[in-house]
This record gives sequence, C-alpha cells and structure tokens, in this order.
Amino acid sequence: EAGVAGDLRAAADRLAREAGRAFALVDPAAGTDGRATVATTAFLAALPGISDRIASDLEAACDRDPAARGPAEVALCYPGLLALSTHRLAHELFRLGVPLLPRMMSERAHRATGIDIHPGASIGPGFFIDHGTGVVIGETTVIGTRCTIYQGVTLGALSFPRDAEGKLIRGTKRHPTLEDDVTVYAGATILGGETVIGRGSVVAGGVFVTRSVPPDHVVQGPRVELRIRSHKRDEL
Repeated sequence: EAGVAGDLRAAADRLAREAGRAFALVDPAAGTDGRATVATTAFLAALPGISDRIASDLEAACDRDPAARGPAEVALCYPGLLALSTHRLAHELFRLGVPLLPRMMSERAHRATGIDIHPGASIGPGFFIDHGTGVVIGETTVIGTRCTIYQGVTLGALSFPRDAEGKLIRGTKRHPTLEDDVTVYAGATILGGETVIGRGSVVAGGVFVTRSVPPDHVVQGPRVELRIRSHKRDEL
C-alpha cells in the first residue's frame, strides 16, 4: 500500500511538472502561475470516475464481441480499449484546460492503434469500438451511453465556417451527436455539427450521412445487385 501511494505521488509530481511545461510553452509570459498544480489536483480527483468509465468500456467489449474470451484478453489485446482508455484520461486534461498534453496522448494512441479520437470529444460510458482501424472521432463529437462503432467509421465535420476575413471560426460544434444505444457499422461516414443520430438507431456500413436520423431508425444505402461469375475463360 505504501508503495502504491508513493507511485501515485511520483506520478502526480511528474504530471504537474509536464503540465507546467505545457502551460509555459503556450504562454511563456505567464510563468509559474499555479495552473498546473490546480489542474493536477482536479485530475487526480477525477480518476475514480474515469476508472469507472473505463471499466464500463471493458464490460461493453466483453458483452458485445463474441470473440472476446474474457476481461484480461480485452484489456491486454484490444486496440479500441487502449485508444478509449487513453482518451478518457486525455479528455479530462483537455476539459481542465491543460494544453498540448491531451493531444500528445491522443496522437500516441493514434499511432499505436490506428484510432484517431480528438481529446475534446465527449464519450459516454459503455462505449465499444470493434476492430477500430481507421476510426476518426472529431473534437466536438458527442457520443451517448452504450454506443458501438466499427472500423473505418468517421464522425467528422461537414464544413468549416469562416469569418468576414476568411479565417476559420473556432469553438463551434462541427461534429455529429450519437444519442444512447446507437450502432454505426464499418465504413460509415457521419458529418456535421447539427447531425444527430437518434437513440437506438443503426447506421449501416458504408453510408454517408449529413442529416439527422430519428430515434429507433435504420439508415442504409440503396441495394446493389451482386454478380457472381466464374473466372474460368470457357465459362465466360
């Protein structure tokens, strides 16, 4: 127990130092103004809640993936859980106003997993990313409780508004909202800050969505005729 307490103190001290460096890089004139200490204290206080959310993500993976052979395999092997656990920590630092570190954490997870989650994205508990390669979740995305997405899904911006001088307008909601219990299958693209996928809805694979979907609906593209023919020349 004493060893764990010592490790936590050392981790807290390291976080405060790194946060202080990040604040100084962004605003050199501010100097050491105590923001890093305040943010570190608040981050430590949030850890139990973050731990609960990660536990709910682990449980979701075990419940929704028939290939999962138990919590240990999911925790040690699933890229989606690695990316999401990193996001849970980075998001809290982002919410507390710590610069640079959240993006560094998310990009490290991105390189390791192929899953790109901006630390600003708000993600509810019980989230499951199956497979995960190529998933992109933008900064102002809001995801409700018990949602599931598959590989290649993009939750992105439809456009980037500019002011009268042609400069990007920042701080607006640019990315979609998924309400509770939404499932988005592989390769789907959902764009726009005003796009809301209603509770319990399902978005089929490969579709392109730029408008809202009511609760308990299915979104799918037109049926494509499937042709199967022999590759042998004498049967062509």
